Amino acid sequence: MPKGGARVVSGPPPDPRSLRQSRPMNAAGWSTLPAEGRPGPAPEWPLVTQTDREIVLWDDLWSRPQAVAWEALDQRYEVAMFVRKLAEAELPKASVELQKVVRQYLDSLGLSVQGMLRNRWRIAPAVEEEQPEEPVEAPRRPSARDRLRVVPRGEGA
Repeated sequence: MPKGGARVVSGPPPDPRSLRQSRPMNAAGWSTLPAEGRPGPAPEWPLVTQTDREIVLWDDLWSRPQAVAWEALDQRYEVAMFVRKLAEAELPKASVELQKVVRQYLDSLGLSVQGMLRNRWRIAPAVEEEQPEEPVEAPRRPSARDRLRVVPRGEGA
């Protein structure tokens, strides 16, 4: 067992609001991934064979925002190995060790919150279609004056 020293995932995760970490992208800054995900079809499967479940997972993963970064880093093999291990981990009686491997892939590929922080990735806010807004009147709250009742002279005393 190693002793002392920093580990890859030791310490708190990076904070995107930190002033120290808002350096330019080439100096370990943050990447903003598009909320709509990666456009286009998934790349060609890089491994030997592919099961039906792996096809579904592969297509789903390559439509996510993180896929933009994977494509830029040419991580097809890493994503394919994750897909294979995830499909195996879904089966009944999958080993705990296999589930740990899947969790590590989730983090390294930025598919978990912790992984997004470690990779210094954030997802851009979703852009909604602009629709002309109709002015909405706020309901009028009764004031203290509205609650007072005018009582004619000679009544109520």
